[in-house]
Amino acid sequence: MSETLTAQAPAPEAARPKTRRRAPETLALLVFLVAEVIFFSVKSPYFLNWDNWGNILTAVSITGVLAMAGTLVMVGGQFDLSVGSGVAFVGIVLVQAAPVLGIWPALGLAVLAGLGIGLLNGFLVTVVGVNALITTLGMLGIFRGLTLVIGKGQSIFIEGFDWATARPFLGIPMPAVVLVVVVAVFFVLMRFTVFGRKVYAIGANPVAARLVGIRVNRVLFAGFLLSGACMALAGLMVTSQLGSSSANTGVGLELAVVTAVILGGTSLSGGTGTIGGTVVGLLIVGVLSNGLTLLNVDSSWQQVATGVLLILAVAVDRLRQTYMRRNG
Repeated sequence: MSETLTAQAPAPEAARPKTRRRAPETLALLVFLVAEVIFFSVKSPYFLNWDNWGNILTAVSITGVLAMAGTLVMVGGQFDLSVGSGVAFVGIVLVQAAPVLGIWPALGLAVLAGLGIGLLNGFLVTVVGVNALITTLGMLGIFRGLTLVIGKGQSIFIEGFDWATARPFLGIPMPAVVLVVVVAVFFVLMRFTVFGRKVYAIGANPVAARLVGIRVNRVLFAGFLLSGACMALAGLMVTSQLGSSSANTGVGLELAVVTAVILGGTSLSGGTGTIGGTVVGLLIVGVLSNGLTLLNVDSSWQQVATGVLLILAVAVDRLRQTYMRRNG
């Protein structure tokens, strides 16, 4: 009887997982987002307009889809900086193949192109053992160059592929609907599945994860493959929105994705981060860009503001890591 009572007794306070440490940083992000909304609402009468919020969600949809997979990969302690060129490559494959093969076979080929990039990244990182940062930077250059070669440096248009311009529900743009679905999928994947728990364990301590039987390379490979799938989806979305694709498609998406993910609380060293935090980080960037546009701030200064946000996010991440180490 005493053994049973001992087994059912609550764990000592020191042994309980400290799950409340993320609350302050998430709260701070939400406070900053609310402050942005209040500021731009006062400064512009158009900011709180329903159509304007549709514009904000549409503007962040491409980055958001990529940032969901980016969060997963970074929580696992890896990077994928090839997303921008991957989006462009998917788009150029689609617009080049559609007149020859037809739209549906071209769609399948474009999706395979995105998955192929994820597969190459995963193979080089998990099988060959090349550093993820070097691998994906190399892929960024390779696929940006291939996109330029295939498209001959021109914008190539596509007809009959405008699904992303539709507003199927309450006037909400289709890209926003897609973003919500992708966020929901990755939220469930990261929070409620064994795979998600394995990603967190690998990011926190890959050696310990391997010792407890987690197939680290297989999990990381799957993460890069999911990133490739998101590249494919984002490439189809942006091509549909623009009605064309070129070598300049997706330029700067790497910075936008990294900014949203790190700003949302995902650690550069892996092991911590949430999909919800990334969504808040994404909205902070999106609201800032939209608000500055409504205030007629030059686009160059908007890029400066995004760069400042990235530096602040990294600085906050380092301070958070120092705090966590000092407080156990």
